[in-house]
Amino acid sequence: MPSSASRPAESDLYPAVKAFLEAQGYTVKSEIRGCDVVALRGDEPPVIVELKLTFSLALLLQGIDRLSLTDRVYLAVSRPRGRQAKGVSVYRREVRDLCRRVGLGLLTVAPGRSAAAVEVVADPIPYRPRRRTKELTRLLGEHARRTGDPNRGGVTRTPIVTAYRQEALRCALLIRQDGRANIKMLRETERCSLVVCMSHLGYYENPRRGSVGDSQVAGQVDGIDFIASGHSHLFMQQPVKQKQPCGAETLIFQVGKSGIYVGRVDFTFRVGKLVSLAGRLLDMRSEA
Repeated sequence: MPSSASRPAESDLYPAVKAFLEAQGYTVKSEIRGCDVVALRGDEPPVIVELKLTFSLALLLQGIDRLSLTDRVYLAVSRPRGRQAKGVSVYRREVRDLCRRVGLGLLTVAPGRSAAAVEVVADPIPYRPRRRTKELTRLLGEHARRTGDPNRGGVTRTPIVTAYRQEALRCALLIRQDGRANIKMLRETERCSLVVCMSHLGYYENPRRGSVGDSQVAGQVDGIDFIASGHSHLFMQQPVKQKQPCGAETLIFQVGKSGIYVGRVDFTFRVGKLVSLAGRLLDMRSEA
């Protein structure tokens, strides 16, 4: 078994930290009224350094306690052998941000007795995190849009019911109950910017009497922007337009069968409103 003398100790960090501070003109002494390292330079506030082999909650709390004595407090830990070392890595951004938030500095110390063995990870300066305005807007928007409180806080590996999911379920229910009557409700109540119909009726340029295809649906129902058509296996080089009763146009696109072509449709929005849409065929044989 290795002897206790060969094991690293907190005191092994002291020579390098002392040399680092003395190189900056400080007078350094150790173990002053419970503080591992105290450094003075002229009339400046003292610098206090607490030494530990690894970063821990106990070290953090010890540093916070020292802030009652001076604003210049550093936590010094043994430098990990790699950025992916076991335990809490001092190189993690969250660790640096935590130290800055509470006003603590952070040092790492490599084996050795010279000042070069000390690395400053963070200085004890006032920390003012940059406000993430966009993220805050999304946070408040999600809170406002979500109906009730359908989730249980703290759960993991469980699908979260978001406001978007709630709205999608409401839209699906409205269409299922009464498609024609409720497309208007989707527009006005649910504020949908785009209504897409996934159809398997088929597209027929000259439908037989009494048959209903996608062009008949688009010609009789207001509010559908795009119909992704199927069933009739028609290879359209580009989407066709069908006028709605209100005069607006519905785009209908069908791309054949067997995965030979894939359709691409580009929707352009401006200030939350659909202003244009266009589509084209992509030949999968040429892509391969």
